Amino acid sequence: MNLTITATSIPDTKLAKEATQILREQSTDLLYNHSLRVYLFAAEQGRQQKLRFDPELLYVSAAFHDLGLIKKYSSATERFEVDGANAVRQFLTAHNLPEVQVQTAWEAIALHTTPGVTQYMKPEVALLFTGVGLDVLGEGFDNFPAELREQIVKEYPRHNFKEGIVNAFFGGFEHKPGSTFGTVKADVCECYIPGYKSPNFCDLIANSPFPNS
Repeated sequence: MNLTITATSIPDTKLAKEATQILREQSTDLLYNHSLRVYLFAAEQGRQQKLRFDPELLYVSAAFHDLGLIKKYSSATERFEVDGANAVRQFLTAHNLPEVQVQTAWEAIALHTTPGVTQYMKPEVALLFTGVGLDVLGEGFDNFPAELREQIVKEYPRHNFKEGIVNAFFGGFEHKPGSTFGTVKADVCECYIPGYKSPNFCDLIANSPFPNS
């Protein structure tokens, strides 16, 4: 790749290369390009904020963050984010990384769709969330260097991304819509499954088996 505006680039390490190979072989073109954009966006955001983060760990987290949408990594009942987090735990543990790094990657992936929390956590966790937010929702679009953003998108295109990513989300958990309860992905199930309504928290409280005192 030839990103010339900044030092931001894909880590050139054995671990990163193996993560890339897994992502390339097991994922789709859409999720591959998305995952690399997420890393590049996140790393530049970290550079702009002068955060001290582990580029390799952030990259592996980005590479694995949506693998829970892929059948090979998808469980019967867990949230897809947790499936991806479990996959990265297995990968990093097999490479003998310290548990503290394994846990950081696990948290980054498990929480990458959870707003309001990650900004108080380790930089790799916070940056994966903001990188995803920029690529999927355009959050922080105007604050990101425009020329670099255009270079990244040219290198890793967004062909039909808006429609494709929603289809990818639904394809990853249509067999377990209940796993999306309490998350933003419940909206996807309500859009794609005729008549589906995510459980209502107020109804769950009202139907608790405890009587009022």
